[in-house]
Amino acid sequence: MKAPVSWIREYVDLPAEVTTEALTDKLTLLGLKLEAIESPGAAITGPLVVGRVLTQDKEPQKNGKTINWCTVDVGDANGTGEPQGIVCGAHNFGPGDLVCVVLPGGVLPGGFAISARKTYGHVSAGMICSAAELGLAEDAFGGAGGIIVLPADTEAAPGTDVRPLLGLDEEIIEFEVNPDRAYGLSLRGIARDAALGFGAVYRDPCDRLLPAADDAGHPVLVEDEAGCPLFVARTVSGFDASATTPEWMASRLVAAGMRPISLAVDVTNYVMLETGRPIHGYDADKVAGALHVRRAAAGEKLTTLDGTARALSTEDLVIADDSGPIGLAGVMGGEATEMSGSTTRVLVESAHWEPVSMFRTGKRHKISSEAGKRNERGADPASCEAAADRVVELLVELGGATAEPGVTVVGTVATPATITIDADLPQRVAGLPIDTATAVAALEGVGCAVTVETELATTGAPVNRLSVIPPRWRPDVTDPFDLVEEVLRVVGYDHVPSVLPREAAGRGLTRSQKLRRRAGRTLAGAGLAEVVCFPFVGSASFDKLGLEADDPRRETVRLANPLSSEEPELTTTLLPNLLTTAARNVARGAAGAAIFEATTVAFPSTGGPAPIYPTDTRPTPEQLETLFAALPAQPLHLGVVLAGERERTGWWGEGRDADWADAIAVARRLATELGVALEVVAAVHQPWHPGRCASLRVAGRTIGHAGELHPRVVKAFDLPARAAALELDLDALMAAAPERAVPPTLSTYPVAKEDVALVVGEDVPAAQVEAALVEGAGDLLESVRLFDVYRSEQLGADRKSLAFALRFRAADRTLTDEDVKGARDAAVALAGARTGAEQRA
Repeated sequence: MKAPVSWIREYVDLPAEVTTEALTDKLTLLGLKLEAIESPGAAITGPLVVGRVLTQDKEPQKNGKTINWCTVDVGDANGTGEPQGIVCGAHNFGPGDLVCVVLPGGVLPGGFAISARKTYGHVSAGMICSAAELGLAEDAFGGAGGIIVLPADTEAAPGTDVRPLLGLDEEIIEFEVNPDRAYGLSLRGIARDAALGFGAVYRDPCDRLLPAADDAGHPVLVEDEAGCPLFVARTVSGFDASATTPEWMASRLVAAGMRPISLAVDVTNYVMLETGRPIHGYDADKVAGALHVRRAAAGEKLTTLDGTARALSTEDLVIADDSGPIGLAGVMGGEATEMSGSTTRVLVESAHWEPVSMFRTGKRHKISSEAGKRNERGADPASCEAAADRVVELLVELGGATAEPGVTVVGTVATPATITIDADLPQRVAGLPIDTATAVAALEGVGCAVTVETELATTGAPVNRLSVIPPRWRPDVTDPFDLVEEVLRVVGYDHVPSVLPREAAGRGLTRSQKLRRRAGRTLAGAGLAEVVCFPFVGSASFDKLGLEADDPRRETVRLANPLSSEEPELTTTLLPNLLTTAARNVARGAAGAAIFEATTVAFPSTGGPAPIYPTDTRPTPEQLETLFAALPAQPLHLGVVLAGERERTGWWGEGRDADWADAIAVARRLATELGVALEVVAAVHQPWHPGRCASLRVAGRTIGHAGELHPRVVKAFDLPARAAALELDLDALMAAAPERAVPPTLSTYPVAKEDVALVVGEDVPAAQVEAALVEGAGDLLESVRLFDVYRSEQLGADRKSLAFALRFRAADRTLTDEDVKGARDAAVALAGARTGAEQRA
């Protein structure tokens, strides 16, 4: 919405010292956000003055053009007082006319500098300007493409600055008006907020003495009262269609972003901008019979003012006469009753329309109009009669018309619902000392009717409550907190203190949540991507895993209404869906898949089916216990699948595919991060390869398995050869995790390195040997790492050599050779006693 500052000041007595910037700052705080401040003449510099044409000699040229050699009186603006010689190619002016002249030294929009130059055999010292050359709409003054000819009664003498006469010195504020601030789409509403912000006197353009409604006006039948609560019709006759729009009105329309068209249309647009109430004018002689406000009938069509033939929907609200629809109500009028150059009788329509219907009609027909924009936001219904009367007044004053007797008013304006609010609610919300008097003054300032009622609280203390009737131009104010917003925007949001937010309720994340997040970060750091799969499974999935018929994982919870008949059960293992996901990614070109999922699985409960209790009362504690007992056990599991490429080939060396060791390494890494001692023991468990499967144990309890998948499973799921997988009970792993302690201080003493190679039986797991080394070495051992596995004929067919890197360090001293040798020998001795290991020479 564009609003000239002078137009705002017409309705509110702002102090002279209030600048445009101060005005926009205040209005922005009140909710009318500043978009831009414009000045039409800001790009024009230098002398731009009123000139009177003294002579005009027409001179035909060889190129077929005819130019005018003019002498123009510009007063003393040229420094000599002598007439100015100017060449002009336009022909819509003559001797005696007052025109706009830019003299040498002036600069027009676009950086067009004016100087005295020889052209067409004359020295042209300046330019007689058109509206377009001054950056104005071409048809704003003097007709499209023509020279601006000022009215003959203009009192300005030649040489006077012409900017004030054309509004070029005007400052125009463009506001960004939110959908709930329909009143901001009018000068009336903007001025009201300006008066509120500065405590100035406000003059409402709708505050006028209105003629009484009677039955002598044009007949109107409203068949859809919900869509049109109020309809006002007035008629004027004897209108002079040739009358031109006065320059002051045209200037304001242009400044507000609208194009002057004709006096009758311009008057309705002007009043719409002034009051916020869209007005439509019909050529009364083209209207056949009474006006009917109704929904369109099936198959009806209407050609609107933009020349488009539109097929109407039965949801469209239309205005019709005896011939059929003549306008889309509140959106756009019809071509058949359009005002034209022969119109002498004007039927003025000012109606209030249901906003949602207006919005839907505009969207349905892809029509965006200034009228529709206001109607769909909810314009003030109480302004209908005043706006119609204002249009009639201007048509009589400017167009020589006569107001016909009769004022048609159909319907009434509903009173907004009363809202009750505690007087201290604004204070409690904002944290400001807003007493009852301040809240009442603020609400009355925005147009509310407020009644203060005092009640006694339960403590016996008096409490003030406000009964508030919002103004009709604020349909968005519907509840107590809307009223709080109104009070605060008047008091000033800039006065609301800055308060640091309080600490969130509760104690932050639970231990389980923290551990789950730590596990997720660890897995992501290991190069795995998290996936989310459907938790459903069918017997075919278990068959592909190779599970025996009596495998506990086949005992599932069946859904009463499954998404798929092929997967009607809640899964007991994460592997089927993870393996399917990995295969899908590999099939689509991925070189490898490294994915994980952490979610719950479901095991049937022994509590039987859940009973159905009545819903009108809360279940008793016994009933709740029965319901909980019927719920399936739902432990949190972690599933990991590693298939295909694990390390890429590059300049750094050869890549490799994932194998069983990678799956076990992921489990070890996760356990280490959670601070859990994980025992890895060889095992046989479907769907893993019988010779490459490990049981994962914590404190002697098996919590999962990891290793290479069985070849039949790999083939069933179309996975790359030797794909590996891991599944464990994450709840059990996290339950074993200790509270994270502060890590010990790093030792500044040097590390002592020792490597040992131990020969053991082929069936002895390396993890057992490592555990024995750790226990035997004692506290001086900082780390142990298996770095080589060696087999040869010399060792024997059933023997292997395991090489471990032992690192020793003390926190308080540098270790001696005796310290290191003693710890190493103790570690080797215990490994030999437990696993039969022999140290290689």
